[in-house]
Amino acid sequence: MMVGSTESQRPAFNSSGGSQAPISDGARWMQIVVGIVCMVAAANIQYAWTLFVPEIQATHGWTRASIQTAFTVFVVVQTWLTPIEGYFIDRYGPRVIVAFGGVMTGLSWIVDSYAGSLGMLYVGSAIGGIGVGCVYATCVNSALKWFPDKRGLAVGLTAGGYGAGSAVTILPIANMIHSSGYQATFFWFGLLQGTIILIAAYFLRAPQKDQVKASTKVLQSRRDYTLKEALQTPVFWVMMVMFICTVSGGLMAVAQLGVIAHDLGVKEAPISLFGITMAALPFALMLDRVMNGISRPLFGFVSDHIGREATMFIAFTFEGLGILMLSRFGHDPIMFLILSGLVFLAWGEVYSLFSATSADTFGTKHAAKIYGVLYCAKGVAALLVPLGNLLMEATGTWATVLYICATMDLIAAFCAIAVLRPMLRKHHARNAELAAQQGAGGLAVQPGH
Repeated sequence: MMVGSTESQRPAFNSSGGSQAPISDGARWMQIVVGIVCMVAAANIQYAWTLFVPEIQATHGWTRASIQTAFTVFVVVQTWLTPIEGYFIDRYGPRVIVAFGGVMTGLSWIVDSYAGSLGMLYVGSAIGGIGVGCVYATCVNSALKWFPDKRGLAVGLTAGGYGAGSAVTILPIANMIHSSGYQATFFWFGLLQGTIILIAAYFLRAPQKDQVKASTKVLQSRRDYTLKEALQTPVFWVMMVMFICTVSGGLMAVAQLGVIAHDLGVKEAPISLFGITMAALPFALMLDRVMNGISRPLFGFVSDHIGREATMFIAFTFEGLGILMLSRFGHDPIMFLILSGLVFLAWGEVYSLFSATSADTFGTKHAAKIYGVLYCAKGVAALLVPLGNLLMEATGTWATVLYICATMDLIAAFCAIAVLRPMLRKHHARNAELAAQQGAGGLAVQPGH
């Protein structure tokens, strides 16, 4: 059924007073494709980082924790500047912001290639955080706006480009590091990635008002909240806490998987699977990127049909259990491969589910700013990455770190059903009552709600 559906059925008008021409599905999907290309090109700064850490340590003799601080700097800058980037996205549109992001993304690794001190390495990471933040925030925001009717799937595909983008470059990067050194690898891949983003940015644009239709299956607000209004709602902060809980475990794995594999004694162990023989770590990295990429559209698609909260419960539970089993059985190379893949399959969806839920809850007019603040949860979680190293060194095992991350996932899974779901129903019901009183607006209601 539709509450307040009169508004959704009104014809669209352009500024000259004529009816706004509808947008074709082909044109909408082309925007998703371009966004995916940008995300793939930006992905290596985060997902290939673990390949560089041992080489940087061997070259300069810096401690592992101090090198991993660069990863934290990258993630904190990427996430905590997103609200500011959201302001510029709304003001200047996707093309300009992504082009700027492409320049900064390429420059980041070029700076890293010349870094002879930790300070310079941190500068390169900060530049990369700005660049990837611009690309990521803009492309996700674009998907939210172009596909309100398939929001989970569209955002999942876009975010999947970031999650799986490095799968095709893991081996080339690893081989180039081995043959030419990590500095040359930083330089040439930085130049290549920045150029691809810069070219793709030209084809991006934002939808015009009323060119797209809302979903009839998922609760979606027709009211566009401002950032200030969203921050005043309890549901926003519940999502923030859940986001921090769920993103921490996967982010720890992203940054530390190479280190964990080394400490578990499986890094160089050969694995033969489906006719392919490879060392456990690069094999796991390739599989994890694929699973991470599949996760986002898969769970996004599922959430479009069964609801965001139920999908969160399923995914977060799988992630928590996967991390627990990794801590218990990760010493076996095959189990390390399988369980790390399971963790990434259940982790990647956070970036499609929370962004889609945010837009469903607060509307899309200010989506870039609102999700930008929510996305800062990733920056908070990044602060735990160096702490994970310190905790491991203090206890002599990764088990404690992994148990804590698993517990956080399971808490978030419980909250999705027991806390977030009833809060969202009250939130949308309140909006429907206000819309009824004002004689306009409303929301799309999922059948059965």
